[in-house]
Amino acid sequence: MLIGKVIKYGDNVDTDVIIPARYLNTSNPLELAKHCMEDIDASFIERVEKGDVMVAGRNFGCGSSREHAPIAIKASGISCIIAVSFARIFYRNAINIGLPILECEDAARAIEEGQQVEVDLANGRIVNRTTGESYKAAPFPEFMQELIKAEGLINYVKKGRAQG
Repeated sequence: MLIGKVIKYGDNVDTDVIIPARYLNTSNPLELAKHCMEDIDASFIERVEKGDVMVAGRNFGCGSSREHAPIAIKASGISCIIAVSFARIFYRNAINIGLPILECEDAARAIEEGQQVEVDLANGRIVNRTTGESYKAAPFPEFMQELIKAEGLINYVKKGRAQG
């Protein structure tokens, strides 16, 4: 169960504003996090707290295929992203690094900046604790939930090898 304060964005948030290209000379997650969202929201890094939930509109993560974008978001403290839809490459990269994302148009449209939400990834249940409204997203298949619990594909594979 994830519980966090909402930081909200609109449609078509591209990877160039999630992590500007001028910072791609590093792959250090903590260094990337320092610059996360700065070209669209200069106050983001000062406002974000560990466990916060990002909410957005359509086509979140469009643009280049850089894995740096979900890495920067996750390292900033965001525990989950809820959006109307995600660019497919961002979707895949987020799952590969263990960043939970849910597509739920009703929740993404209704939940507002600063509200408190609770996310049950296993069941796809989203509750706006501020208003009491509840929403249903499609939960990830069990395998994808295991990837997220392992903090990403590489850790999942390492864990499997260690057990095997």
